[in-house]
Amino acid sequence: MKQLFLFSLLAVALLAGCSQGGEQKAVNQQNDAIQEQENEGIEVIRENLEVPWSIEKLGNTFYLTERAGNIVKIENGKMERQEVELQKELSTASEAGLLGFVLAPDFQNSNRAYAYYTYEDGAGQFNRVVTLHLEGSVWTEEKLLLDNIPSGAYHHGGRLKIGPDGKLYATTGDATVRDIAQDLNSLGGKILRMNPDGTIPADNPFPDSYVYSYGHRNPQGITWLPDGELFASEHGNNANDEINRIEAGKNYGWPLIEGHEEQEGMVSPLFTSGAETTWAPSGMDHYNGKLYVAALRGTAVLAFDPASDQQEEVITGLGRIRDVLIEDNSLYFITNNTDGRGNPEENGDKLYRVPLSQ
Repeated sequence: MKQLFLFSLLAVALLAGCSQGGEQKAVNQQNDAIQEQENEGIEVIRENLEVPWSIEKLGNTFYLTERAGNIVKIENGKMERQEVELQKELSTASEAGLLGFVLAPDFQNSNRAYAYYTYEDGAGQFNRVVTLHLEGSVWTEEKLLLDNIPSGAYHHGGRLKIGPDGKLYATTGDATVRDIAQDLNSLGGKILRMNPDGTIPADNPFPDSYVYSYGHRNPQGITWLPDGELFASEHGNNANDEINRIEAGKNYGWPLIEGHEEQEGMVSPLFTSGAETTWAPSGMDHYNGKLYVAALRGTAVLAFDPASDQQEEVITGLGRIRDVLIEDNSLYFITNNTDGRGNPEENGDKLYRVPLSQ
């Protein structure tokens, strides 16, 4: 029935115009019809977002970071753009700004959250992890947890998540200085692990070090399956994007290997886009054993099944996708078409919801 509908639509359009322009219009109408049916059931929760980066949700309330330095609260369809008072000047470098954000487990009592942002001062440009405190409609930087994370023109990392072990994890990029990803004395090109108060956990793999894993180029997503396995998404060099299974103390190869390459003592990815394709994967979550990953240049939400080695596109046609969150059989995701690399729509970026089959 679907193919008959699309064939009929194309036939009508072709009859309406015999010129080449009429044929192209028909093809465009056909593609639009296919896309509309593929994205059926997607709900726009809110639009007019400005380069959103992270999604957090508590009950029916969403909190989204915007790279320019705001936190957007969305509750019962109403949007409030809340001010964030930071102790350092927020960087306006490409890909930089207010990035990772996660509510504290006791947020309802403490009004506390964790944030990752890029800043500039007299010493240069860096990233830091801090706590924020909400009073009224204003978030204020409360405590510095970790500072001097390398930053540069690009590759700031930026994802924050609280693991099932109660520790705070942060992904950091190589700041376009490749070799620091292999340097255990540098915080760049790593996945970091810390206690909620910013101290180093005693059981971290390297003594007196925040480093949990290394050899990363620009990881921007992490999630844990119910069995405790940790996975991360990572931007490759032009292509060779990766989905990795992360283990404490392991070396994930950058810049010595990438994509399908192998080398003794280094971990190759579970999935890779290969040398001819790029996903630019960002935020990720999981559902029914699958990893759901936001793709920027891939302009999709991708699903990866570690058990079967299968992958698929779940959402397409909405542009650059920055972050995903899954809760109560629903997939929430945000577009990033206003980040200077996409095709922004009149109503800015959007927060979407789509139900997932059980």
